[in-house]
Amino acid sequence: MSGPAGLLPRFAVEIAAPDLAPWQSGNAGVPGFWSFAGREPGPHAVLVALTHGNEIAGAVVLDRLLRAGLRPACGRLTLGFANLAAFARFDPAQPTASRFVDEDMNRLWDDALLDGPRRSSELDRARQIRALVTSADVLVDLHSMLWPSDPLILSGATPKGAALARAIGVPGLVVADSGHVSGRRMIDYGRFADPAAPPCANLVEAGPHWAAETVTMTLASIAGLLRHLGMIADHPALPAAGAPPHGRTATVTHVVTAATAGFAFVQAYRGGDVIARRNTLIAMDGAAEIRTPYDQCLLVMPSLRPGRGHTAVRLARLEAS
Repeated sequence: MSGPAGLLPRFAVEIAAPDLAPWQSGNAGVPGFWSFAGREPGPHAVLVALTHGNEIAGAVVLDRLLRAGLRPACGRLTLGFANLAAFARFDPAQPTASRFVDEDMNRLWDDALLDGPRRSSELDRARQIRALVTSADVLVDLHSMLWPSDPLILSGATPKGAALARAIGVPGLVVADSGHVSGRRMIDYGRFADPAAPPCANLVEAGPHWAAETVTMTLASIAGLLRHLGMIADHPALPAAGAPPHGRTATVTHVVTAATAGFAFVQAYRGGDVIARRNTLIAMDGAAEIRTPYDQCLLVMPSLRPGRGHTAVRLARLEAS
């Protein structure tokens, strides 16, 4: 078995945290957010890194694009670093310790919370960036993954989100889902989650948190988005356009949340594994068995050390290609 929640293994950190000092002030009315207008009309695209303070690959890429002077040909492009307070605590010797200061910023995107009286470092920051988030026509939240997994795009639960993910093209695996029971993500907020409203959002899970390949995948995903929107045809800081990878689409049907501290997978699965047979035992949650609900069940981002009340794995049905 993969073992119950507890001490995490030691993770290699292959990439250096960027120096974000030049970008702290911002130019968009919010510290850490920079916005640039093109000469022609077009959509407002917002790219967000560091929603989790230790997921530094997205910050590496946005820092690189800002230093390269990337500007859109049309519309407005906003690049921003969300949880700067958590990022300031990042230590490569303890890279898992700076995901947040007080609470997960990507579980707070609900008007009742944002308008309520409760205070935390992440809630205060979410309130600060809220206007920029709601002004986006297209938003992409840049993330990475702790446990081994194929890169993917989480498109939310709407057809427009899935269409955006397919248009971006990289990563090639698109997963439609409704998020977590513990709170709403940025991509599920407001008009993004309304099927009748044009604005849409995706969450890119570009690979392992601290791997060089994750920086490459993040950059390719951003290039796919900007080319899709007509904002950038070519730029020295972006990879050349190429044939998109073979795409797969899946829809999450079950979100497995750990009910006990003893949740354990029967083996060390990786995200992207497909379990061939229905009713296959994949985990034990205390005395409860977790089994696949159908043949060809895709495991989406299994967490090999889930805490009680946290998402352990999402089970998804592959769509016909």
